[in-house]
Amino acid sequence: MPAYVIAEVDVTDPEAYKLYAEKAPGITLPAGGKYLVRAGKSECFEGEPPRNRIVVIEFETMQKARDFYYGKYQEIVPLRQAASKGRLFLVEGAS
Repeated sequence: MPAYVIAEVDVTDPEAYKLYAEKAPGITLPAGGKYLVRAGKSECFEGEPPRNRIVVIEFETMQKARDFYYGKYQEIVPLRQAASKGRLFLVEGAS
């Protein structure tokens, strides 16, 4: 069953964030992640519109997403956290 890593990111230091953004695909893609959304344009139909970057990464399973997060990705987490604030969470997909 697919699983999705979803991030809402408020970039506080755009120059520093560029380094993270450059390194992220080189870690995400080899771990089996597929970017479905990477800070594209958004449109609000109901409620408050998103104020931040939205990123959605698909993995084959919850375990592969966990392996990604707790694996090599940890090398660049400090870069993201120093240049932004936000939420990052894992959601199981529908079967």
